[in-house]
Amino acid sequence: MSNSLPKQSVPFSWLFKMAWRDSRKNRARLFLFISSIILGIAALVAVYSFKDNLQKDIDAQAKELTGADLVLDSRKGVSKAMQKMLDTLGDERSQEKTFASMIYFQKGGGSRLVQMKALEGNYPYYGTIETIPRAAAKHFQTGRNALVDQTLMLQFNAKVGDSVKVGDLNFKILGTLTKAPGQTGIGASIAPTVYIPLQTLDKTNLIKTGSRINNKFYFRYNDPSGIDEWVKKNDSKLEQEGFDADTVESRKEQTGRSFKDVNRFLALSGFIALLLGCVGVGSAIHVYIQEKLSAIATLRCLGLKSRHAFLIYLIQVFFIGLIAAVLGSALGTGIQFLLPLVLKDFLPIEITMQVSWPAVGQGILLGLIISVLFALPSLLSVRKISPLNAIRISFEKAGGKRDPLTWVVYLLMASFIMAFTHLQMKTWLQTLVFAASIAVAFLLLILLSKILMFLVRKLLPNSSSYLWRQGFANLYRPNNQTLMLTVSIGLSTAFICTLFFVQGILMSRVTLSSGNNQPNMVMFDIQNTQKEGLDSLTKAFKLPLMNQVPVITMRIEEINGKKASADTNNRRAYRNEIRATYQDTLTAAEKITAGKWTGKIKPNETVYISLDQRYAQSIHVGLNDKILFNVQGMMIPTVVGSLREVNWSRMQTNFRVVFPAGVLEEAPQFHVLMTRVPSGEVSARFQGEVVQKFPNISVIDLDLVLKLLDELLSKIGFVIQFMAGFSMVTGWIVLISSVLTSKNQRIKESILLRTMGASRKQILAINAIEYFFLGAFAAGAGLILAIGGSWALANYTFDAAFIPPLVPTLLLFGSIVLLVVVTGVLSTRSILNQPPLKILRTES
Repeated sequence: MSNSLPKQSVPFSWLFKMAWRDSRKNRARLFLFISSIILGIAALVAVYSFKDNLQKDIDAQAKELTGADLVLDSRKGVSKAMQKMLDTLGDERSQEKTFASMIYFQKGGGSRLVQMKALEGNYPYYGTIETIPRAAAKHFQTGRNALVDQTLMLQFNAKVGDSVKVGDLNFKILGTLTKAPGQTGIGASIAPTVYIPLQTLDKTNLIKTGSRINNKFYFRYNDPSGIDEWVKKNDSKLEQEGFDADTVESRKEQTGRSFKDVNRFLALSGFIALLLGCVGVGSAIHVYIQEKLSAIATLRCLGLKSRHAFLIYLIQVFFIGLIAAVLGSALGTGIQFLLPLVLKDFLPIEITMQVSWPAVGQGILLGLIISVLFALPSLLSVRKISPLNAIRISFEKAGGKRDPLTWVVYLLMASFIMAFTHLQMKTWLQTLVFAASIAVAFLLLILLSKILMFLVRKLLPNSSSYLWRQGFANLYRPNNQTLMLTVSIGLSTAFICTLFFVQGILMSRVTLSSGNNQPNMVMFDIQNTQKEGLDSLTKAFKLPLMNQVPVITMRIEEINGKKASADTNNRRAYRNEIRATYQDTLTAAEKITAGKWTGKIKPNETVYISLDQRYAQSIHVGLNDKILFNVQGMMIPTVVGSLREVNWSRMQTNFRVVFPAGVLEEAPQFHVLMTRVPSGEVSARFQGEVVQKFPNISVIDLDLVLKLLDELLSKIGFVIQFMAGFSMVTGWIVLISSVLTSKNQRIKESILLRTMGASRKQILAINAIEYFFLGAFAAGAGLILAIGGSWALANYTFDAAFIPPLVPTLLLFGSIVLLVVVTGVLSTRSILNQPPLKILRTES
């Protein structure tokens, strides 16, 4: 007989033939088992392809991104020695001063805080400032002209040729700015840019005490080959002068690094979807092998060796896994073309997407490894099936003691997860934290499923109706899906809900209270001579004067007697400009955590200052440490008298450094005023008056800021949800797969129930009860994990309070339970169409 087993050795071709024949009735099921990894592979291939293409485009467009061979920028003034050095650099030079300022549209009367760029020279030397009309970028420096960002032009219905007031001067809008080097869509929305000629800046009278100016110097070299070496050589001098250096090479690294975190998050999102797929593969193959026990035992009776039986099913899994990996890679290659559409507002470069063959190869290899690796624990049990199982399969379980090879496979699984996670993470510590979190989630869900099965078995009262008892009994019957569904649905729920909660935490940190006592407008750069006039104007509009505080700009000169040159481990503390204030009482947003608050001192007394505790930690100082401040050239010695916890999310002016009253009153300073405007109409009229009478004062409309932040977070949220969708759909596929996995078992149960007189309606009710409690328990377990994880993130990462929103949480829970019940009931309806005689035929 052609199908009988060879008596001597089994050729490999025969094993392939048997694997092919055995799979004929099960190919759809086998493919469904493995299909749960398709989306995980698709997500990873999409992310890897996107990363490869992004890096390629960063490398290709780095010059256009930088706009020059060398860029030096500083927030400090330029010393004479530094200016002398700057004059010797490059074969061509440009200069730019960047600062925040108000502009006023003369035609429509609207005003807006913008990022002002006063430019001199032919920057950019690589790439272009894109404008409409195109020639405007080249000619705007020849007169009193401006280039205005496209978003502003649309917002205020302005046209080329209109007039815009900047400080004391009126500028003609020569062109609409559509793109500038390094600019992103999000950046243009949050801080729209206006270019004016640098030669006109002094006449605008915008530069006042406290104005924060960013000086940038651009250089082009005929031979740029030695620039990076020059930067390395002069690094300490540049740092001492408060300058940062940027070259084409450093911009490549910096831009690539900034998107590495994005790619890491996207890859980990895809990996979580893949882990869910691994759960589906492992559990489904386990049930599949259980259903094949009698066939394997029969083959063993005919003389087939255990290793050959193992190889037959390994071949099946290998080729189905290969097909799934290829399909997942193909799908991921298609999805990668959607990622630039999702992320385009965050990218400073143009992305040119194409097929990344290394990413496709990684995806196929990864899918193949996962298919085989996570199926191995079940496949190894095939080796333990004896010929006697053919006659006592109903009474004896296959295998006895745990196979040592199974533990080796589990170790390989753990090693694989650790290795893959480490490829995405920066350090082994992050790898261990992430892997431990996944392991804890798995173990908790497994434990919860075991507890559920135990409680149902022990606590279900015998007085319950038959339908309820049968539905609950399905949770712990042979070939039950309780463990697999609790883990897969629980992990999907935990991941999706955590993302939802974290998005809510971020939103709550920037959302203003709707109460009438909360300010929604901030004015700063108010000079001493303007304070009374602005107060009068504010009162004339019947607006409240809220949170008026002085602001003094200073730098740290020494910490405990050490200057920046001697304190090499803490140089950033000396480098950055500090904005401090003085006050005699603490505000509602401040709380002393260490030391004693000093609100007022007399002349010649020790100046005890208060520091934000996190800032103190970052500059490595504590109580009683001595800090020498340089306040506009005046040296003021101080002692750290107290540390404060500051609620930075509270909408008021908060400071890292607070001086007591009696020290800084005569220092050069400006003021900040907060108020509350009742409507957008009043806001527009008030801002217009402020800009007309006090051109240097900047006004921040907090309602507009929050609207922009809401838009930004919604776009980030969409990216998160886009990747979370892979986990959702994967979890759904695992759900369908798990339901269909035990279909044969359910056919027997269903027909036995029908033979005993159960109606279709009763059988559907039994299934609905099972899936309702299974879905409710799994989703509930996932929600518990999500709430715990979100609470930890809120407290230890975002420093925010976390209270899960009741209605959205209940809606999430209900929708997941409904999905489980509907999928379970619909997938088992076909069982009811089987005639009772079928059970007799299959048994005979």
